[in-house]
Amino acid sequence: MLTTAPGIDRLRRSLAAAMDQRGDWPERSPWIREAVDALPRHRFAPDRVWRWDGHAYVPVDQRTDPAGWASEVYPGPDTATVTEVTDGLPASSLSSQAVVVDMLDSLLLEPGHRVLELGTGSGWNTALLSRRTGPRLTVSVEASPGLAQAARRALAAAGLTAHVEVGDGNRGWAPAAPYDRVVATYAVEQIPWAWVAQTRPGGRVVTPWGRLGHIALTVADDGRSATGWVQGLAQFMPDRAALRHEPDFTQVRARSEPEGERTFLRDLTPLQDDAHLRFALRVVLPHLRITLAHDADGLNAWMHDTEESWAVLSAIGGGRTIATQGGPRHLADELEAAWDTWLDLGSPDLYDFGLTVTDSGATQYIWVNDPAAEPRWAITCTRHAGK
Repeated sequence: MLTTAPGIDRLRRSLAAAMDQRGDWPERSPWIREAVDALPRHRFAPDRVWRWDGHAYVPVDQRTDPAGWASEVYPGPDTATVTEVTDGLPASSLSSQAVVVDMLDSLLLEPGHRVLELGTGSGWNTALLSRRTGPRLTVSVEASPGLAQAARRALAAAGLTAHVEVGDGNRGWAPAAPYDRVVATYAVEQIPWAWVAQTRPGGRVVTPWGRLGHIALTVADDGRSATGWVQGLAQFMPDRAALRHEPDFTQVRARSEPEGERTFLRDLTPLQDDAHLRFALRVVLPHLRITLAHDADGLNAWMHDTEESWAVLSAIGGGRTIATQGGPRHLADELEAAWDTWLDLGSPDLYDFGLTVTDSGATQYIWVNDPAAEPRWAITCTRHAGK
């Protein structure tokens, strides 16, 4: 791998300055910025990354296009670098810098902590963890043998001694348990109980949930439960099994015929602009997938439930929208009801939500404002999720 690329230092400074301007560097965790400066993300990026050209992901090679490669490795604070594409879809990424920093801050990591990471990827996050904890205190589990080997090489080149194991991240890594901290770099629908069981009482588990935010759980003193609050909003890649098996809108649309259409009276703009609404809808309708796009007539939405039901909200001009839906569930109706639930609760922020895991993982639910009070929503897996 080349050690430099045209403009890479300028891009690094620009990204750091953008995060400065937005207040993304956490004051309580100054070690994170020091670690990012000492271990820049380009040292862990592969020679080939991928760029979306509007139609498909195309490769950008460091040796043939070093400036283009550098711009993909150092995009904006909220943009990930796609490092692996399978069947035309991203399969692995170098997470956006703002998300990495936010999740590390949520972890409350201290020197001497034993930490387990699920999803090594490029090894950059592993490196930041290892620099904080000290030598040989970080264990990282990666499903892909190729990615694991590349991460080991990058970590060795950086002079770091983390353990990278090949395995199913949802099982954790029992041989080195218990851990003070556990952090996942991929989204799950349910919290694997192994993560809680392998964490010390009082320890912390930080993980993306539902692909739309990350949660920090504290393990109870008796080790039989864990609970905690949503920490931030970001789009996360699911585990590889979910990525392979979940159907897209076109596939679900083909499974049922439309059952007529009706006027949809609600303005769709908040679906695009209000992150708190989007998170609440993800809580109330966990299996709902929504894609938005503008055309000349306005904002449109395509929805499905990963099974047999779908709906299209089509702008027809003049601020009007038509709902067409099919399948056993009426998703446009369910969307309106879930939206009303959020409004009736006083439009809570995503930070007002939290998650609790009990009974060896058999009981999991999302709550709002108070973990001991209603309302709460049980978390159930789809048949596509998990490994």
